[in-house]
Amino acid sequence: MNRLSQLTATALLALSGAAAASPAPHWVASWQASPQQVWSADFLFPALIPGQLQDQTFRQSARLSLGGARLRVRLSNAYGTQPLWIGAASVAAHTDDTPQPLRFDGQPGVVIAPGQDRLSDPLPLPTVDLQVLQVSVYLPDPTPLQTFHWDGRQTSWIAPGDQHRLPALHGASSTTARLLLSGIEVEAAASARSVVVIGDSITDGATASLDQDQRWTDHLAARLAPEGVAVVNAGISGGRLLRNGMGQSALDRFQRDVLDQPGVASVIVLIGINDISWPGTAFARDETQPTLAELQAGYRDLAERAHARGLRILGATLTPFAGALPGTPLDDYHQPDKDALRQQLNAWLRTDSPFDAVIDLDAALRDPADPSRMAAAYDSGDHLHPGDAGNRAMAEAVDLEVLMGPSTRGAGLLPR
Repeated sequence: MNRLSQLTATALLALSGAAAASPAPHWVASWQASPQQVWSADFLFPALIPGQLQDQTFRQSARLSLGGARLRVRLSNAYGTQPLWIGAASVAAHTDDTPQPLRFDGQPGVVIAPGQDRLSDPLPLPTVDLQVLQVSVYLPDPTPLQTFHWDGRQTSWIAPGDQHRLPALHGASSTTARLLLSGIEVEAAASARSVVVIGDSITDGATASLDQDQRWTDHLAARLAPEGVAVVNAGISGGRLLRNGMGQSALDRFQRDVLDQPGVASVIVLIGINDISWPGTAFARDETQPTLAELQAGYRDLAERAHARGLRILGATLTPFAGALPGTPLDDYHQPDKDALRQQLNAWLRTDSPFDAVIDLDAALRDPADPSRMAAAYDSGDHLHPGDAGNRAMAEAVDLEVLMGPSTRGAGLLPR
C-alpha cells in the first residue's frame, strides 16, 4: 500500500469512528394538530375556511411542549384528492421576528401526494420549553382545501400573496381553524419522551380561552416540561372512539396520531362521550347507541396496540354532562339513559379496564351535590366542556409518576 492509500484508509477509519461515536439525532413530537377531512357546506357547523387558497399565505401559532436544538415541521395532505403544492414555508421563533425558511430535501417548496404528509428538513432554530412559534405556508396555485383541523383555539391568518418571510402580515383575514400544519418535532436530549393525548372536543380545548393555551393538555405540558417530557394533543372536536364523527374514529387514526409520533412513551385516552350521546341528535338521528361491550372492545383494541409497541397507556373516565349544550341544536345531547351508560363505562374503567392505569377525571370535575353534573367552578357554561379552571383541574388530576412509570395495569388512579 503506498502512502496516499495509507492516508486515505486512515482518514476513512477516522471518519467512520467519528460517525460511530456521534449519536443519531433524537426527535420527539412536541406539538400536534390531528388532521380532519373538510366537511360539506351543509354540515351542522361551518368549516370556517374558504373553499380554496391561491397566491395566499397561511400563518398560525403553535406552542411547543419541549424545546430543542433543531426542529422539523410536518405538513399534511391527509384527505386531499390531488397533489398539494407548497410554494414555500417558514418558521419564526417569536412574533414579529423575521421568519426563517424551511426546506424540503433542500428545496423551498414541495409537492405532497394525496393521503400523505411531508416532514421538512431539520431547521437549526434553538427553542425552549413552551415556546410559541409562528409557522407560515405559501400556496401559489389554486388549492382546494380538503384537510384541516377545525377547532384550533388559536387565531390564524390568511394573507394575500407570498408573505411567508415577512415579520408582520398585511391585509390578512382571520380564522380559528388550522391548515396544512399537523406536527412539529424537536431534536432533544436522548432521555426526552412524549405523551400523546387522544380525545374529542374536551381534549381539543373547545371552550378554553382563545389564544391563551388553556387546554388541559397545555397545563399538563407545563407540568411535564421540567421532566423532559412533551405533551402532544391528538384531540378532535366531535371525535369518537368507534365511528367517524367530525374526524376519523380513534380506532382508525390511532396509528397516525399516536403510534407514529416520534419519541412517544405514554398515551392517555379520553374519548367516548360522543359515541354515547350523538345517536338520536341532529348529528345522527337514526344511529343506534353503542353497547357497553362495544365500547369496552374499542378500549381493549387501543390498549393492545399500544402495549404491542411497548407504550404505556392510561384511560380516563368520562366527565359529567347533565344539561349539556342548552339552547343549541344539540340540546338533546344528554339523556338519562346516555348518562347511565357513561356511568357503567366509568365503573368498568375504575375496576377492570385494559389500561395500565385510569385517571378519574369524572371524580375531578363532578359536582359533589349532583354527580351527574360538572361542578360550577369548572364548567365553561355549556355543561359539557370544562372552562379554563376545569382544564387546569384535569391536568392536576394526573399523577406524573403513574403516567410515566412502570406498568401497573388495572390500577386505579384518583385525582390528587
